[in-house]
Amino acid sequence: MSLSTKNLHNNSGFTFLEILIAMLVLCIGFAAMAGVTAAVMRGNSFSHRLTTAATLAQERMEEVRRVGYSGMPSANTTTMEDYSSIAHYPLFKRVVTTDTTNSADGMKTVTVTVYWGSDAHSVSLKTIVAE
Repeated sequence: MSLSTKNLHNNSGFTFLEILIAMLVLCIGFAAMAGVTAAVMRGNSFSHRLTTAATLAQERMEEVRRVGYSGMPSANTTTMEDYSSIAHYPLFKRVVTTDTTNSADGMKTVTVTVYWGSDAHSVSLKTIVAE
């Protein structure tokens, strides 16, 4: 056998079936990565909204502490900032509840709850303000 004929029968390459199997494995891997990427993006979006809601609740709670006991209503009250009424945060609703009946004398319980996702999710902060 001559050298040129020997090179024609060399079987050191990949077969068509091996290439198809390799492509199938890669496609399955890419599909799994796409699913994980979508889940991570949903998680990031939820985390962003959760952090924003907690910040809005904390902001209002600090305002409650700033006005103090004497600046708060003397009876039970609930105030609501509905969706689209909080500047720059149209996806959130904030509710502040002041409870004077279930607290000891000289104390008021204040609860700030921030909702989003049509009230499907919420964050609540509670504090007691004393005289």
